[in-house]
Amino acid sequence: MKKVLSTVSDWIATITDFLKGIIILGVVIGILFDDYFGVIAGIGKLMGEFGQSGLAGLVALVLVVAWYKKQ
Repeated sequence: MKKVLSTVSDWIATITDFLKGIIILGVVIGILFDDYFGVIAGIGKLMGEFGQSGLAGLVALVLVVAWYKKQ
């Protein structure tokens, strides 16, 4: 059972790393080519929603950052 959970964790880590790379690539392309795919606008919208949520948004953002640093 531990081996299965380890394998699934490795898959999730690999997929997460791949998606981080895609997001970074999208931001770089957005900076160079005037946000062709809308990645920067999407990130801005997400941060705006955190701001509109007040304290709940701040707590959610802190939890996401803490989770990211844990990895």
